[in-house]
This record gives sequence, C-alpha cells and structure tokens, in this order.
Amino acid sequence: MTGNRKDEHVRLATAQHSPERHVTPFDAPGVSQFDEVRFMHHALAGTDRAEVSTRTSFAGLEWQVPLYINAMTGGSEKTGEINRDLAIAARETGLPIATGSMSPYLKDPSTAGTFTPMRREHPDGFVMANINATATAEQARRAVGLIEADALQIHLNTVQETVMPEGDRSFGHWSAGIEKIVTAVEVPVIVKEVGFGLSGRTVEQLVSLGVRVADVAGRGGTNFARIENGRRDHADYAYLEDWGLSTPASLLDARGHGLPLLASGGVRHPLDAARALALGARAVGAAGGFLTVLLDGGVDALVRQITTWLDQLTALMTLLGAHSPAALADCDVLVTGSLREFCQDRGLAMGAAKGDFPMTMSSRSRDGR
Repeated sequence: MTGNRKDEHVRLATAQHSPERHVTPFDAPGVSQFDEVRFMHHALAGTDRAEVSTRTSFAGLEWQVPLYINAMTGGSEKTGEINRDLAIAARETGLPIATGSMSPYLKDPSTAGTFTPMRREHPDGFVMANINATATAEQARRAVGLIEADALQIHLNTVQETVMPEGDRSFGHWSAGIEKIVTAVEVPVIVKEVGFGLSGRTVEQLVSLGVRVADVAGRGGTNFARIENGRRDHADYAYLEDWGLSTPASLLDARGHGLPLLASGGVRHPLDAARALALGARAVGAAGGFLTVLLDGGVDALVRQITTWLDQLTALMTLLGAHSPAALADCDVLVTGSLREFCQDRGLAMGAAKGDFPMTMSSRSRDGR
C-alpha cells in the first residue's frame, strides 16, 4: 500500500540524518562539498544588521526569507500529521513550504486530508504542490487546486525509480509531460531533483519547456537510492548510493543557463545556506534535517531551529557585508578540493570576465570560512 510505503520512507529517511551521514563520494566520512566553498574573510567588510534584508525575489515571486521547507511526505495518517506540524512551523516562521509528492492523492482521493493541512495551517503563506513527471495536466491542476498552491513543483527522480522495486521504468516521455503541465497550470512551475542534482544541460532543457525555476536538490541530504535499496530483498543497487551531483556542484554547473536556481540537498546549517546563496541560489531549502528535529522534539523545537537559522543567516550576511541574499553572490569565495577539480573538469568559468561572481579556485583547504 502507498501509505505503508510513505511511512517506511519517513523511517528510513530520518535514520540517515545524523551529522556523519552527510558525505560525498570519495570524501572522508562527515565531509561535505559545502565545506569546499569558503568565504574569504575581509575584516572591514561588515555592515549594520539594521541594513540587512532577508527578502529574496525570482521569477516574479517574492519571499520574505531565503529559506523554505522542501517536499517531504503525505499519503498516510502519520504523514498527514507530519504535514500539519510542518505547516504550523512554516506559519510561525514565515517560511514557504512544499508538500511531499501528491501521487497518493492523485491515485486515491481519500488521502486528500493528508495534504490539505498544509494550506489550512499556513493560510497566508507560500505553499507549493508537488507531483511527479508522469502526472497528466489534469492531475497537475487537481494538485494545485486541492491546496490552493502558489506554485507547482515537479520532481525528477529517475534514480529513485530505478532502485525502487515497484518504480517506473519509462522516462522518455517526461519532457513532453512537463511541457504540457507548464501550459496547463496557472501558477509557476518549479522542477526539482530529489537528491541527485540538476546539471546545466538539464536546466537548459527545462528552459525550453517553459519551466520558471529549477531546484538543483543535490546529493548530500536524504539519499533515496539508499532508501529504496533498503526496501529491496537484496541490496542490488548499493553501487548507486553515490550517484549524482552535490548541491554546490549542481549550482556551479547550472548557473548561467537561463533559470533562477533554488538550492536544497545536504544543507546542514546556516553557513551552508549562505554558501549556496553565494553560489547563485535565490533561496535554500531543507527537508530531512527539519523532519528529524520535528519528530524528535515537536513543533516548538522545529520553530526554534528555523528561528535560529534565520537569525544566524542574517548575522552571516552582516559579517560579510551583504545587504540582501542576492548580494552574497558578490562576496569573495574560494573553491577548494574535489569541488575545484569538478569545476576544472567541467571547464566552468570562475572569473568576473564572464559576468560571474568573484570566485577563486584554490588548492588550499584552510583559507577562511
């Protein structure tokens, strides 16, 4: 049953979210490619906190904060309660929020009540519906209408489907389906990965389909290859658990390809959020880490964590002299280690001559944070 699968996903996802599980291929345990993005410290760069605004805008949208709760779950009684609590935390902190995949509702309308708390508890907030790329245009409209969504996420999850025992095996029609959905709905369409990253080539394809925003959703957070492999009788696809691009690598590869970018996947703390914004993201999402805090400590604990993140992100912007989230892209950033090698291998321009943000590729590993 779908509900049982969704509950199993929650159990397996939260099991991954201890600090030591945020790893990237070929790195030592506990190391993230976010740690290879370092701010160059300039001691007189700071500004006055009162001059710093957290507002961010992109694709005709304006959010009060550059942080959002990303898609997680729905479809069972337990996940409905989780969605309710996530929405309460979003309301109390002013964060935009996305539902988990609404495929259960599209298959079984009786599960609608596991998704509608998102809007009921966050009536004036920015709420995103979420569907997969196999949904029809009519189903997309139903998903948007159910929660009066302000935007529609379409998730791309070919790796997850490949490992999932009951997953889809036909992906060739996804592009055409996305284009039909974009035409059919009246809200902006955001296409996101589910933890394996979006490349620049993929973002270029999304532009041609009429998509408004791309969420790179890179490797480093919840690993759906590991989750689905854990649901198999035998771990047949263990070799795919290191598949994909990290969130920093995705941002570097996808920037400049025609769409505003959102960043999610492996964001551990406010410094990672600042790093993602410095690499060109317009806003930063978190999911699994927030879910773990919610399940361990309840709504109040999650509200405290989000409030702390927003306060500390503002403090980092003040330290760096960035008066807005977009201004973080003007800060001096050092790219080191395997991420530097990735940029070199991909031939990614780092200099201002290309109109990019000030970035230095360095083999040093301890030059500022």
